[in-house]
Amino acid sequence: MNRRFFALLCCFVLAPLVSAQRSATPAAVQTPVAQTTDAVFVRENYTKFEYRIPMRDGVKLFTSVYVPKDIVSEGKSYPILLQRTPYNVAPYGIDKYRASVGPSALFAREKFIFAYQDVRGRFMSEGDFTIVRPHKPTKGPKDTDESTDCYDTIDWLIKNVSGNTGKVGMWGISQPAFFAAAGMIDAHPALVAVSPQAPVTDYYLNDDSYHNGAFMLAHRFRFYQGFRQRTGDPAPPPAATPFDFGTPDGYDFYLNLGSLWEANEKYFKNQSPFWRQHIEHTTYDEFWQSRSIWKYLKGIKPAVMIVGGWYDQEDPQGPLRMFDFMKKNSPPSSFMLVMGPWNHGGFARGDGDRLGNVNFGSKTSAYYREKIEFPFFMYHLKSKGDGKFPQAWLFETGLNQWRKFDAWPASQSQAKTLHLAAQGKLSWQQASSQSADEYLADPNRPVPFVNKLITAVPNDYMVEDQRFAATRPDVLVYRTAPLDHDVTIHGPISVELKVSTTGTDSDFVVKLIDVYPNDYPDFNNPTPAVAPGATPTISPMGGYQQLIRGEPFRGKYRQSLEKPIPFEPNKPDFIRFKLPDIAHTFRAGHRIMVQIQSSWFPLNDRNPQKFMDIPKATAADYTKATQRVFIGGADGSKLQFLVVE
Repeated sequence: MNRRFFALLCCFVLAPLVSAQRSATPAAVQTPVAQTTDAVFVRENYTKFEYRIPMRDGVKLFTSVYVPKDIVSEGKSYPILLQRTPYNVAPYGIDKYRASVGPSALFAREKFIFAYQDVRGRFMSEGDFTIVRPHKPTKGPKDTDESTDCYDTIDWLIKNVSGNTGKVGMWGISQPAFFAAAGMIDAHPALVAVSPQAPVTDYYLNDDSYHNGAFMLAHRFRFYQGFRQRTGDPAPPPAATPFDFGTPDGYDFYLNLGSLWEANEKYFKNQSPFWRQHIEHTTYDEFWQSRSIWKYLKGIKPAVMIVGGWYDQEDPQGPLRMFDFMKKNSPPSSFMLVMGPWNHGGFARGDGDRLGNVNFGSKTSAYYREKIEFPFFMYHLKSKGDGKFPQAWLFETGLNQWRKFDAWPASQSQAKTLHLAAQGKLSWQQASSQSADEYLADPNRPVPFVNKLITAVPNDYMVEDQRFAATRPDVLVYRTAPLDHDVTIHGPISVELKVSTTGTDSDFVVKLIDVYPNDYPDFNNPTPAVAPGATPTISPMGGYQQLIRGEPFRGKYRQSLEKPIPFEPNKPDFIRFKLPDIAHTFRAGHRIMVQIQSSWFPLNDRNPQKFMDIPKATAADYTKATQRVFIGGADGSKLQFLVVE
């Protein structure tokens, strides 16, 4: 996202293959200059223009263009960098300038022509907005979608903006990354490099809205309090009014929210089509499937650099799903995945040396902007640099080091299995006999997802200390003995649970955790950044239980996300799914831990533990259920992953 539109509401972070002749790496690539700019710098070096660019159906899209002044004064020419966004291209007015242009200040100082566009139906652009607009694989002459709007925009820019070289790059973070991805499909010939960053690729499949059938309650509620459909004619964004929770305790607020349908009336006044769409479409139906942009990313021509964060609190699966699909479907000749230890968009700001309580030992975000992102665009848009990029450039957490791979997951990985075992153990060996562990899950006393007094989803929850959860009786805990050597896991983690419940539906949350030794030094412990409404929490690092990966699974979707089925009470059944990729080393002396629970609140909505339309559940529907997790034996619960020896 190019700006922090929703941060105005104290919440949401709103905040690129055709290659030319190679030349020597310029000084700008070898020794980049300062990584900040301001509106004074932009005004001194760029002239701003505003255009209303016509699309093939006649709708005009508002576009701000920042043109280097030396195009006129010295006859220079530059490629175009384009971002299309639903979050506004403010400030509006040719006499008002942004404080920064481009993916980072390196680009502003190097100089490009920067174009920012309000997408169809947002702010100053005409037309109607549809969230993650469905792609139309077959079109008539006047049919539009986000791919055609991008094509028409680029075609107009290269024909009408003086001093451009005829090459265009595109980038965007989060929803703007969705529009960047759409622009790659049937791309304009001038579009030579694209970088979808922390991309929304499928709202239902583990990005913003649903994770394995469980609704991402706290994030979606707060986001849609600020992200509203425009009413009336095109206009700049109205003044933001932060939502008043009436309490700093988000856990309590959501526990008393009422049904999701009641929330629609009480808090959205039935005026948010986005909230309604989410609670009306709780399965992976045609509504969501038509919005799965990743399914159309075949035979892409521009160079592509996909960027994501291991700890992205909003779109953790998007970049990985996009990369996995594209590499199997005629990817472009220049095609790279970049993953670092970042939250949502964390690569675009700050140093990236830490997140919450966890220190990564180097300035990973600054490294990415200077050594990866900038050279990628410089090579493809300006023919500078050697153009030698790996297929995967990843930061390996635990060891805290950058690594390059010709393939991902790495070919030298070997499959390993960890079995849930008796007495709370995790074992590399399968026990011969089977038993079961059980706990009582009470949806009226759900397991919190953080140990903080907070109303927002904190941007560091994916590295949070899990000791508070390990002490609850409704959380099963399994751990290895202290490791006698480093264990490095690359790629996705396959979960297979054999479970039963006394209810007819239940959630099962699986968390993979790195347990630090008790004598781990506190020098690694920074003062964490605090989200609005949060209380600062600093954890001693000795014995720290760092969340590495966690996901819920709504049990009724165990056979299909399209057609849910109930559990038969007390009858064992299987839940199989994958946790998103990791690249993490569990160091010698650490333990590997798995926690299993049936709520993760209010990150996810509560499951009433009865088979029903959950958004319509009333207080009377939420009932206790006894959950059993079967361990040992030939089909006992286990995790499978790839280990780098």
